[in-house]
Amino acid sequence: MKRRHAAFSERIPGGEAGTVDCIFCSIKDYVFENDLAYAIFDKTPVNDGHMLIITKRHAADFFEITKEERDAIFDLIEKCRDLIDKKFKPDGYNIGVNCGEPAGQSVMHVHMHLIPRYKGDTASSHGGVRAVVPERMRYGTGQ
Repeated sequence: MKRRHAAFSERIPGGEAGTVDCIFCSIKDYVFENDLAYAIFDKTPVNDGHMLIITKRHAADFFEITKEERDAIFDLIEKCRDLIDKKFKPDGYNIGVNCGEPAGQSVMHVHMHLIPRYKGDTASSHGGVRAVVPERMRYGTGQ
């Protein structure tokens, strides 16, 4: 069976890895892993060191995973941060999950972005993740 949309995972009891045609289900070369999740460097990074933390079990988005899978993701976030700190020496981080196409999710398998940030990598970092909706990111400016 070919996986076409996020809703497809709802038809697969347990959402086991390898049961769908999904790029994240086929990855086997990990930077870090634990029993429930793995981490890789993003193939199309926003910045040097951009990593993805992905569940081993196929689930469409963050709201479909178990508490244990969330804990596994956050355990790997720390390992990834330590590696990025040593290798790339960023000035800060953005951590994010896109849930659904309207939110920017392009691969319908839950994954968390760990994006290192560097001074000067944007014209203005004001608003941080609020910049996903640029016209609404203003706060603290009296507007």
